[in-house]
Amino acid sequence: MRLRCLLLDRDGVINVDSTDYILDVDEWNPIPGSLEAIAKLTHAGIRVAVCTNQSAVGRGMLSGETLERIHGRMREAIIAAGGQLSGIFFCPHVPEARCNCRKPAPGLIQQALEELNCAADAALFIGDSRRDLEAARRAGVEAWLVRTGNGRATEVSLTDRPAVYDDLASAAEKLLRDMNSPEPAA
Repeated sequence: MRLRCLLLDRDGVINVDSTDYILDVDEWNPIPGSLEAIAKLTHAGIRVAVCTNQSAVGRGMLSGETLERIHGRMREAIIAAGGQLSGIFFCPHVPEARCNCRKPAPGLIQQALEELNCAADAALFIGDSRRDLEAARRAGVEAWLVRTGNGRATEVSLTDRPAVYDDLASAAEKLLRDMNSPEPAA
């Protein structure tokens, strides 16, 4: 696979997750190594974007403006680390809405692929939950699991085994090693 874009879940992959939701800018804290990993991938020519469920908006717990500020802080932190995001795609709906954009539905990932002009077979999704893996599978995108956030519990519950890494930094290192290794002769 020639990777053109990397789609990431937000909470539990880039930043520390919370069972009480991330409802304020000050509650957004990056997982050690995640920002630097995004920077390395950006410098390698990979377009990085975020695909995240944010039902706190639909629940009335989080305003769209506050979510924008949280995403602004994330973008600024990534830029400060030397990276860049090509997009942030989010679903504001509650699970009961049964929309096509809330993971595990594939719509959010499909939207990102379309807007980034990236084919599913040239993309990779990294998440920390079963719904992330399912959404990617349903969108035709390969998925990897990280053990941060909900990843350890997810890994234990899986019957099929995707590639699993301790965190985004170790997954990025694997991607970069693979990109830099010579392809076998045909």
